[in-house]
Amino acid sequence: MDIAQLIFIFTISAFLGLELIAKIPSQLQTPLMSGSNAISGITIVGAMLATTASGIDPTIVRVLGLVAVILATINVVGGYVVTDRMLAMFKKKEGK
Repeated sequence: MDIAQLIFIFTISAFLGLELIAKIPSQLQTPLMSGSNAISGITIVGAMLATTASGIDPTIVRVLGLVAVILATINVVGGYVVTDRMLAMFKKKEGK
């Protein structure tokens, strides 16, 4: 794959993701967070594999791979923080 194909796939994926997320009702956002975390975990592995791809300028691949790993990691950590906060809302408070 050349860089133009990778940019095209990235653009289509980003557009599709935004369209799908926009159509999900807010009541379903939190339950879908665990699925999002799993997908982001896969993204992290894919980004690490992409950084080892040959045939493309290694500097561009490494920079884009690093950006993908950072963004996916932020998404995973943020997802777990939000999920933890949501679960804390359902715990009984002690002393009451």
